[in-house]
Amino acid sequence: MQSQAMDTERPIAILGGTGDQGLGLALRFAKAGREVVIGSRVPERAEAAAREVASLVPGAKVEGAGNSEATARGGFVILSVPFEHVAGTMKAVKESLRPGQIVVSMGVPLATAVGDAAVRTVGVWQGSCAELVAGLTPPGVHVVSAFQNVSAHRLRELEHPVECDVVVSGAPEPRQRVMALCALVPGLRAIDGGPLANARFVEPITALLIGLNVRYKIPAGVGIRFTGL
Repeated sequence: MQSQAMDTERPIAILGGTGDQGLGLALRFAKAGREVVIGSRVPERAEAAAREVASLVPGAKVEGAGNSEATARGGFVILSVPFEHVAGTMKAVKESLRPGQIVVSMGVPLATAVGDAAVRTVGVWQGSCAELVAGLTPPGVHVVSAFQNVSAHRLRELEHPVECDVVVSGAPEPRQRVMALCALVPGLRAIDGGPLANARFVEPITALLIGLNVRYKIPAGVGIRFTGL
């Protein structure tokens, strides 16, 4: 299929790829042999992150760029920025998005956005961060929710599998394409999460996991598994 060909021919753009979770995904996708473009509001920070990936993954095809340039180049555009920066980032890159691209929302409306604790979330008028992103994308650009509950620490441990399920929600065809990305990371299993509105149930799990990490003193981060599938 033409869409599947685009998925492998174009780089994976990661906006916010200088942060812990975005950088972890960049490392994993680069190790899987995929071309990665790390985006940042400050191109120099993206370039520094790309050099870090290249130093840890021999032969990695990775570059750093400003968010708009990274967005224009990507087939998948993974949005890995704190919730308080989601709307601003989407508005800044809107003109760089093209029909057929997939924006992957991995944001969570943690209460840290309003100065509260990360073990709680704030309400979002649209229902979820992913649905907020969908309302800010131009026609023809798909939005899929994924990767919210994956530990950044475990993503960066390249010698070990991640061991976590990823609930992927969105329209059927782009949802399947994002599920295929999960197979690039050893230990990740994609779970078909249905329509995008189900992101409202998935995103708050992150706050629950953060609380578990604190109470059980697990700095590497706990993951989730669904049994019986």
